[in-house]
Amino acid sequence: MIRKGTGYNDIYNYRNSRYFINTVIQAKRWVQKSGKDLVIFAGACQSYYEALVSAGANFASSPARVLIDFMDPLVVAEKVAITDEYKYVTINDIENELRDGKDGINGIGARGKRHNVTTL
Repeated sequence: MIRKGTGYNDIYNYRNSRYFINTVIQAKRWVQKSGKDLVIFAGACQSYYEALVSAGANFASSPARVLIDFMDPLVVAEKVAITDEYKYVTINDIENELRDGKDGINGIGARGKRHNVTTL
């Protein structure tokens, strides 16, 4: 967020959010063309959270416009990666593991990515 900016809903009050938003849009286009299943985490400290989620991010920072902990995105990515593919991960599942909880990171959630492989 630009220090002198006053409107939370004005993209020009954010330094880098427009680039994050464009990247999310491009990633979603790639997903549609390739048929791949992609989980998108977008944003950084004091990002335009609402626009990131509207663009298609599964998780984004920072709904309360706070400075997030650098480990929080990794906590989200790890939880999605180690959760079985038939389970859905929401922010409620991990908010206690995040420094600022839902103020730092939020989103719509994603299906887990762990495939159960049986060995013979």
